[in-house]
Amino acid sequence: MELDRALASLQNILKLEERRDYNNRAVMGGIEAFVSRSLLPALDGGSSSQQAGLIRRVAEELGGYSSLSPDDRARRIRTALEVLRTGKAEVRREQPLPPQIKLKQAPSREVPALDESIGGMQGVGPRRLPLFEKLGIQTVRDALEYYPKEYHDRSTLRTVSELQYGTKETFVAEVRSVSHRRLPSANMLTAVLGDHTGTIEATWFTRGFVKTDLEAGKEMIFTGKIGQYHGKLKVEAAEYEDLEHDLLHSGRIVPIYRLTSALSGKVLRRVLHDVVTYHAPRAEEFLPDWLIERAGLIGLPEALSEIHFPSSWDQLEAARRRLGFDEFFELQLGALIKQRSRKEAGGGLPVSAAHPNVERFLGDLPFRLTGAQQRAVNEVLADMGSEAPMRRMLQGDVGSGKTVVAATALVATAAAGLQGALMAPTEILAEQHYRGISRLFETMGGAAPRTALLTGSLKGKARKETYEAIASGEVSVVIGTHAIIQEAVEYHKLALAIVDEQHRFGVQQRAALQGKGYNPHVLVMTATPIPRSLALTVYGDLDISVLDEMPPGRQPIETYAVGPERRGWAYGFLHEQVRLGRQAFVICPLVEESDKVEAKAAVAEHERLQQDVFPDLRLGLLHGRMKSAEKDAVMEAFRAQELDALVSTSVVEVGIDIPNATVTLVEGADRFGLAQLHQFRGRVGRGSERSYCLLLADSPGEEGRKRLEIVAESTDGFYLAEQDLRMRGPGEYYGTRQSGPVNLKVASLADIGLLEETRALAGKVLGDDPELESYPSLAGRVRRRLQTLAEAN
Repeated sequence: MELDRALASLQNILKLEERRDYNNRAVMGGIEAFVSRSLLPALDGGSSSQQAGLIRRVAEELGGYSSLSPDDRARRIRTALEVLRTGKAEVRREQPLPPQIKLKQAPSREVPALDESIGGMQGVGPRRLPLFEKLGIQTVRDALEYYPKEYHDRSTLRTVSELQYGTKETFVAEVRSVSHRRLPSANMLTAVLGDHTGTIEATWFTRGFVKTDLEAGKEMIFTGKIGQYHGKLKVEAAEYEDLEHDLLHSGRIVPIYRLTSALSGKVLRRVLHDVVTYHAPRAEEFLPDWLIERAGLIGLPEALSEIHFPSSWDQLEAARRRLGFDEFFELQLGALIKQRSRKEAGGGLPVSAAHPNVERFLGDLPFRLTGAQQRAVNEVLADMGSEAPMRRMLQGDVGSGKTVVAATALVATAAAGLQGALMAPTEILAEQHYRGISRLFETMGGAAPRTALLTGSLKGKARKETYEAIASGEVSVVIGTHAIIQEAVEYHKLALAIVDEQHRFGVQQRAALQGKGYNPHVLVMTATPIPRSLALTVYGDLDISVLDEMPPGRQPIETYAVGPERRGWAYGFLHEQVRLGRQAFVICPLVEESDKVEAKAAVAEHERLQQDVFPDLRLGLLHGRMKSAEKDAVMEAFRAQELDALVSTSVVEVGIDIPNATVTLVEGADRFGLAQLHQFRGRVGRGSERSYCLLLADSPGEEGRKRLEIVAESTDGFYLAEQDLRMRGPGEYYGTRQSGPVNLKVASLADIGLLEETRALAGKVLGDDPELESYPSLAGRVRRRLQTLAEAN
């Protein structure tokens, strides 16, 4: 019986190889590997049965198959099939055709050029064109670059007797009979399918006219889930293909594409196959040979073919690596070109770090800089000392000490007789920066830069006087909200622009601040640790300083994942902390529908907690639908300890500084990402008392439970950021999605190894050829990618 199955499987595979023009891709690993791995082991040691003789004869015929020419492969396959068909091992090998005889080639379909409309493709037309356009496929090029979202392995062929209940199987069978039956709500098509091992019934249901190419006596390949009816196996709604045609939907690794309603996977797959078959071999290779060899890449034509219709899982991985390499490589070239152009252009105002005021400021600080802070200060001051305007990102975990780095840059700017401005996203944060930086400046006495706070709340005479002081240069440091970039605000000589939590501002707002000066130095700050892969892509043209060391004395925050059975304990713990004179944050569960729905949920949660849980506490409420003045009033009341606890949505995530708060309680914690949970945790631990973060989750799934465990075990924001990227993708970071501003279709931002490899190679290429003159096609692709990024931002 084992040899019968081996022979049946062998015959199916050889037929597939014949249909695929003898490309050695009918089975994973190739024909020879199948023979040695699966066929010969089926022989019972020394067996002399007829079946064993046939297997040995076929194995001999297929020896060295991978090294044969296509014509020789065809002859070997036909001979092997004849051996199996006749059951005679002595069948002679087919001889080559005389030179004058040519095999008939199937005519290729006419395929439009890459930049022509997809509507010109056979199978699309005016009726289906809107469906393709809905998927973003407008041109033939769009179709070539419309990569599968996943793949199903339908390459393993079963005999009918090997089909198993509950599994999705692919098998070759003859159509024994076909019948139609009209039901009250649908039409039912039934077919009996069979091979030499048995039969199985297949059914299809349709509401419309029954049109089928199933014909009795026809051998076809089927893929479907195996069910049962009255104890007998059956297959419902199976996909099927004629073995006489090139197999696209069965008998191979099948690409699965994103679809839209009214457009089936089979139609889309057929159209894309025609595009790939014609255009992939004609794709222009834009990488130099030395680079392809050095990086271990396959060629672009092969990659485009294999990403759509892979011949094996290894080839699919090679295609992904090549196309992912291309995306990262173009991004890194673009980022390095922008960075170099900025530095070569110059035009900035140099700011010397050698002024005595800078030395005095650093020397009189009431604390000692950490190694990371000192390194960041040195990097910032070195950049500012050049005519090339600084473009640097300063990223550091909550409490890592970014403010003193920014203050040092502002002191250096003021000492040079120039102006610096710091823009924060909210009035609360602007006031917080103003107070903190002003305290740092106090140690300088009369040499301290004159500093002004400018927000939307400043009105009348006070605002006018501030405008005048800024315009005259009397004020050296301006700290505020977007009010500092209003048209009425004129700077005397703005040389440094600092943007805090820069992802909270739009591109136009950031550009408006830069526009207030003549090519000023720019320092952007973020308290959200950014994975290195995102830093190299989204911010690849910036220099980056990282504060990866915490100042001494900051209280560690004890973090606990709390299940529903301990909710009462968590509420009691919070209540006890308030009794001791502390304050607390309560973060509402994440509601993704809209700000309006989330705000409504926050109001309901506030009412529940106030009435049912903490009737004796003073609870405040903060959510994204409140006006700025309302938010500020609530925060001031909380800061002044007029409130015991603040119930808030994720709007509390960044920048709030309440030293008396010692507890953050996060409801529905499993709905948040690691980075967000870490930010919530950072709202406490800013005073001298021990602080706590309680992560409540009613019924977390496996992944949610894992996230909570990771946050509870680690307080390293950069580690958590990397883990978040791996688990949830880049969507948690500033709204940057895989298909967002960096426009990645294949490359994964979690693949830091490939990203750093392309960064290094991009630097080498530009070092040898700064203008990419030797690589015009590559230069064109980089220009187009830069243009796409500029439009997206």
